[in-house]
Amino acid sequence: MLEDILGGLGGGSVFTIAIALFLILCIYLGIRIVPQSEKYVVERFGRLRSVLGPGINFIVPFLDRVAHKISVLERQLPNAEQDAITKDNVLVKIDTSVFYRIVEPAKTVYRIRNVDAAIATTVAGIVRAEMGKMDLDEVQSNRSAMIGQIKSQVESAVNDWGIEVTRAEILDVNLDQATREAMMQQLNAERERRAAVTRAEGERRAVELSADAELYAAKQVAEARRVTADAEAYATGVVAEAIAKGGLEAVQYNIALEQVKGIATLAAGAGSSTIIVPADAADAFGKAFQMLKGRS
Repeated sequence: MLEDILGGLGGGSVFTIAIALFLILCIYLGIRIVPQSEKYVVERFGRLRSVLGPGINFIVPFLDRVAHKISVLERQLPNAEQDAITKDNVLVKIDTSVFYRIVEPAKTVYRIRNVDAAIATTVAGIVRAEMGKMDLDEVQSNRSAMIGQIKSQVESAVNDWGIEVTRAEILDVNLDQATREAMMQQLNAERERRAAVTRAEGERRAVELSADAELYAAKQVAEARRVTADAEAYATGVVAEAIAKGGLEAVQYNIALEQVKGIATLAAGAGSSTIIVPADAADAFGKAFQMLKGRS
């Protein structure tokens, strides 16, 4: 049947069809459409020829071939747990996770066979080395700084593999039971110490406030005494000034007058029939009358 068709077409037609099929095959083999999330590594006779980026790309048919299709999406290594010993000889288990992506597929393809295993081994070694430089307390309190150190060192180590480390995380730091119990005892002791310090500070502050209150009261009493003394001194000065201005007779007159007023008040009291007058009262009356006459 096929021979009949070829015979009917003739030799020239068969050759034309063959040429057309060959051209179609060349076009099919020469055009490569690369997805956005991938890059193609092209080899020619077993050697690296080029790396094709996203979009339409052309290669030489029958000479070039796509040897590797590399995803450039960010990847996450499986969470890994490794043992490490801190500077103060505490055994800890570190859970780590690393995110990376391939930026230079040619290096990744031709310089490393198993990328994930190589990165995991590198991270484990760096984590152990960094843990050995820090005490356990520093590991707990400076986790962010340690993550930055690990990420930086991992980036330097994998740079020759065409890999970019985007994130490195320490998920957890686990301790054995004995270490946990020792840390709990230390924590309780620290809490008791802080409570004792707080109580002592409170007692000291109470004593200070009490002393301040006593000092304030003493100052107020002293101030009151000073004011009283000033008042007495002022009164004495006024009397002295009055004596200096009015003479001694005026003072005696005022005293005698006050005595007379007092006796008059006693006499005006209800039920009073007898008044005992001191011996000097008569003299006071006399002096008062004489001063009144003298003033009139």
